[in-house]
Amino acid sequence: MDVSETASISTGIAARYATAVFELAKEDNSIATLETDVDTLDAALAESADLRDLINSPIYSREAQGNAITAVAQKMGLSTTMTNVLGLMASKRRLFVLPYTLRALRDRIAEENGEVTAEVVSAKALTKTQSEKLAKTLASTVGKDVKINTTVDESLIGGLVVKVGSKMIDTSIRSKLANLQNAMKEVG
Repeated sequence: MDVSETASISTGIAARYATAVFELAKEDNSIATLETDVDTLDAALAESADLRDLINSPIYSREAQGNAITAVAQKMGLSTTMTNVLGLMASKRRLFVLPYTLRALRDRIAEENGEVTAEVVSAKALTKTQSEKLAKTLASTVGKDVKINTTVDESLIGGLVVKVGSKMIDTSIRSKLANLQNAMKEVG
């Protein structure tokens, strides 16, 4: 099986769950709560190797996985809808698509709010002021409100990599050094 085919299947499954959860939240006028749930889950997945193991490991039975994810969701204070969906995903052995589902939910929430999400990778953590200035600059370029998701990658050495939709701007020192190295290979 082709790896891209597997990713495509996962994305399709995630999109269906995201659509269902988003529609439920929209009916209940609880999109703000859904956004908080998505942020909380995203942060937990980024910080906890145990949680990532739980959603990806085939070792756990459906029941054990369902009980564990429900307990985690309740401990994190997630909404009843999100807790129930996580339990359903566990019972169907679909928790492995949770990161894709969160990404799809973020996109739907942003679209509903008239926002666009920018993925920003920097060599060191951006300050709140820097994030706000970057958001304003991107908003004037894109014409919509911009929500920034930042990650840190020290291998960039300096600068930023910004992705908004299908556009990417790479001002990192790492890419500039790579370009210089390629240019020098062509010369000599």
